[in-house]
Amino acid sequence: MQQLDLLTAINIASSAIRIARETAVKPLAVAVLDAAGHPLAVLRDELASFLRPQIATGKARGCLGMGFGGRELARRAQAMPAFFDAINSLTGGEVIPVAGGVLIRNAEGLLLGAIGISGDTSDNDERCALQAIEQVGLVADNGDQLPC
Repeated sequence: MQQLDLLTAINIASSAIRIARETAVKPLAVAVLDAAGHPLAVLRDELASFLRPQIATGKARGCLGMGFGGRELARRAQAMPAFFDAINSLTGGEVIPVAGGVLIRNAEGLLLGAIGISGDTSDNDERCALQAIEQVGLVADNGDQLPC
């Protein structure tokens, strides 16, 4: 697979929401973007608040724009706040450097896109993303592990 397709993106997004419901995670919004940062699937649980899709998209865009998973982005934002303030100025505030943003790779490590999830704690958001990516047979890169 050289690119992330619509059906796979929808499967990832809907799986993440299903996982959240099954594990008593608060209602989520999920954004799955292709490698160029274009949205393929943005889903919101009907009980998730109206800002959640934008937050989820910001988590995914930050990962794609910087080339790191959300955990690494969070570490860098903490170490270099002025730099990340500048990035947010450049992007109109579209970079949210926290867990819950995860790069999506194929088995060879090729970047296919990213997912962002918002609705619960960043750790729970990320857990749903990791499981949803794994369920479709792709590799999740959250910034704490080296992709395969």
